[in-house]
Parts: sequence; structure tokens; C-alpha cells
Amino acid sequence: MNEYEVMQQKLLASEFEIGREIIGQREVVRLVLEAILSGGNVLLEGMPGLGKTRLVNTISHVLRLSFKRIQFTPDLMPGDITGTNIMMRDEQNSGFHFEPGPIFANIVLADEINRATPKTQSALLEAMQEHIVTVGNTTHEVPKPFFVLATQNPIETEGTYPLPEAQLDRFMFKILVPFPTKQELAGILGLTETTGLQGAQPVLDAGELETAIEMVKNIKISDVVMDHILNIIMATHATHRYIREGASPRAAQAIVRGAKARAFLEGRYNVSFEDVENVVYPVLRHRLILSFDAVSDGVSEDQVIRELVENVKANKTDV
Repeated sequence: MNEYEVMQQKLLASEFEIGREIIGQREVVRLVLEAILSGGNVLLEGMPGLGKTRLVNTISHVLRLSFKRIQFTPDLMPGDITGTNIMMRDEQNSGFHFEPGPIFANIVLADEINRATPKTQSALLEAMQEHIVTVGNTTHEVPKPFFVLATQNPIETEGTYPLPEAQLDRFMFKILVPFPTKQELAGILGLTETTGLQGAQPVLDAGELETAIEMVKNIKISDVVMDHILNIIMATHATHRYIREGASPRAAQAIVRGAKARAFLEGRYNVSFEDVENVVYPVLRHRLILSFDAVSDGVSEDQVIRELVENVKANKTDV
């Protein structure tokens, strides 16, 4: 096997180990791995108790990445995330000492991110995009690799704040975590009641993950597939009854990166149309701003995306 095949097998082994701790949710696990291999941040949305926090914790363990959890609450302050400068005095002199916050880790779990105020949510923006944190006049680099994996309850639940559009755009994927099937729920109960069960084992480390991320960048994408991606993005900006604002250029970049990661996990060296359609939903569902007609008609983002993709496939981009 060449180095690409060896790395692919390690990643599939990582996926298997994560699956030992997370019953069901196979598509969710795969999408999170695709985002990580693309160097992207992830927003996980689902009702409380579906294992979102456990999933992120398990991923950090299997990939041997440092992990910090931030519980977002209405009284959380930006400094509680980034850290603060503390005045230190001794007999000879005095000065400020930077005390780093929990954002300085490979994987930062922003738990229930939409329970904090928009000002506090925005404290993540610089680190998510630039991988640096500025406190006062000093800039600090976060560890490499760096990912924000945030969990969010549906906005209809009590005590939540909508995320600012600028922050939403910095999440590569928005992944919906579904309620388990009856069979999966039985497995979860069995896992809960079983003692002495061997947990997930570490497979990769930070250095190997960074190597894998570079390998994913080398996956080829043909002009035809690239044009397909561009047509999808442009279709979001065409006149459409249910779309008020279309996707940003960052969305096109996210589709390309995510499709490359999926191709890599599938053992291929080029991106297919199926790879694109696999990632277009988690890339676009939080970037499209729907119109009032969509809300009043009960039309979801996924329904609009499905229509756009079908029209593009049929060479009908004017939707």
C-alpha cells in the first residue's frame, strides 16, 4: 500500500473506533471526519440528549487531540473563552501575565453555543477563521490543528439566541443529529447498562492528522465537477421565491474541500458528482437565508437545496 492508502485505512479505523462509543449516527460521524480532514469547523444541531457532546469527546480521544469543553450560558463572557491578562506583582517588578482560556486546544467543544449572547458567541470568530486570539494588544496562536465543534439546540427551544450570520458562515458544516431509531435506542440502553465494555482506542495523533489534511488537499477535481459546484452556488443567487440571500464564496470553497475529503475516505483520488451531493446539504443549510414565503409555507433549507441541485443537474440553473 502507498502512503495514501495507509492513511485512508487509519482514518477508517478511527471511524470504526468512534462508532464503538456512538450507537448509530454513522452519517454524522462520517461528515464530522470529512470536515476535520478539510480543516473546517462543525455545528451540530439536535435536541438535548442525543450524544453530541459524547461524539466530540470521543473524536478527540481517538485522534489524540487536546480537548477543552466550554459550556455556553447567558452569563458567559468573551474573556472566559479567550483568556485574560492578569496583573502579577513580586518584590522586583510587576506586569501583566496572560492566562489562556479554554480556546487553546486542538478541539474546542462549544457546548450549546446558542445559549450565550451574540457578543460572547463572536469571541470565537477570530480563532475559527485566523487561528489566532487577540487579547489586548497581543496576538496568540492557537494549537495546530485547531477545530471548533459546536453543539446547538433547535432555535425553538427556550433560552436560545440565533447565531450571527458572520459566525454561521465560518462553520464549514451544519450537521443535523437525528433521533435514534428504536433499534439504535435499544443499543444505547444496552451500552449504558453494560459494565466493563472496552472503550474506543486512539488511532491517530495530531501530526498524522495534519499529514492527512495535506493529502486531502492533493485530491484532484475535474473542471466538469468544479463547474457543477459553481452552478449550484450561482443558483442560490438566482431569483427564487424561497431564497432571500444566497450562499457566500466560502460555501463554494467548503464544498470543494468537503468533497475532496469524502473522496479520500472512499479511497479515490478524484472528486465525483456524488461526493459533491454528499456535502452540499451540510455546507449550504446554514448559509441560505430563506424568505418569509419559505417560513410561512413550512419549507426547510434542505428542501430548497434539493430543488436547486435537481435543477442544476437538469441544466436549469435559472430557478
